Amino acid sequence: MTKTSFVRARIEPILKDKAEHVLDELGITPTQAVTMLYKYVAREHKWPVPTKVLTTATKQTFNDTDSGTNLVISKNIDEIFKKLGI
Repeated sequence: MTKTSFVRARIEPILKDKAEHVLDELGITPTQAVTMLYKYVAREHKWPVPTKVLTTATKQTFNDTDSGTNLVISKNIDEIFKKLGI
C-alpha cells in the first residue's frame, strides 16, 4: 500500500531529540515508530500504555491541591493517622 497520508505533531525539541536517539539505537525511524503505534491501536483497539480516566473526585482533589484549598495539614505522622482514624 502506498504511503500518502501525513501525521503531524508538535512536541518539545528536547523530548524529540531524546526519543529519536533511543529509536536510532533500536534501528527504528520515527516514521516506523509512529506506524507501529498506529498499527497497534488499530489492531488492539486500545492504547499501548496503561491509562486511567480520572474520577470527578480525583480531579477536584488535584485542583484543590494545586490551588492550596481544602488541604488537611498535620504536624506529624501520628496526627495524620489520628485524622485518618487509623
